[in-house]
Amino acid sequence: MNRKYFFFDIDGTLIDGGFGVGCIPESAKLALESLRNNGHFIAIATGRSHAMAEEIRQGLGFDHMVSDGGNGITIDGEVKEILPLDKQLCIRLISECEEKNIPWAISYDDSIYRYAPNERFPEAVKKTNYMQTKVQHGLDITSCESIYKIYIAGDDSIEARLDNLSLLPWCRYNPYYIYVEPCDKAVGIRKMVSLLGGKLEDVVVFGDQRNDLTMFSPEWTSIAMGNAVEELKAKADYITSDVGDDGIYNALKHFGWI
Repeated sequence: MNRKYFFFDIDGTLIDGGFGVGCIPESAKLALESLRNNGHFIAIATGRSHAMAEEIRQGLGFDHMVSDGGNGITIDGEVKEILPLDKQLCIRLISECEEKNIPWAISYDDSIYRYAPNERFPEAVKKTNYMQTKVQHGLDITSCESIYKIYIAGDDSIEARLDNLSLLPWCRYNPYYIYVEPCDKAVGIRKMVSLLGGKLEDVVVFGDQRNDLTMFSPEWTSIAMGNAVEELKAKADYITSDVGDDGIYNALKHFGWI
């Protein structure tokens, strides 16, 4: 069988349930093991930072991962690169948040924490449990060597208020804040497959959310979960069943990869 390069999103694709409470279906575990036994390459492709995804990578038995929305590459458990956002554009956006009195936080290192200059951001997002915020009074963004993500508190009304938001990639996953982060997993997938000497036509990707839209490329095979957003289903080559209804296993069986 021709070797394929499989890339799986985490939440809503590999894992059924919300952040911190979901689990991988037994059928998906069986499917992944079958792919390995058949000689295929498998990797995670996530918008999460490397640090926020590393425990899951290891727990699910993956050796390879595209993280940080396409800006991070891990091969054989070793981080090859994590590219930051454009620092000057980040400074412009954060300065605008300061001018308009909008709370913010940033990730400036590969850790499970984000950092805020005061208590306003953690207070605004305390109903969520995605990651812990550390307050660093007097945080000077100009002194940060790199900025990997920005988090901006507020409902969807702030999206039109921030002129500099459109200059950087961003997503919204909850009503409490915006994630300014890399959103092109396909960039990392292309790099990884090139490093491994593979062919893009042998790539297969699985996803379910809007941040997977750029990953669904005509260069390869794109599979949407049954629980995926409609925009992603419209770009998919194939739509499988829901994550909790053996979606990964069913798709792999359909194509004869397991």
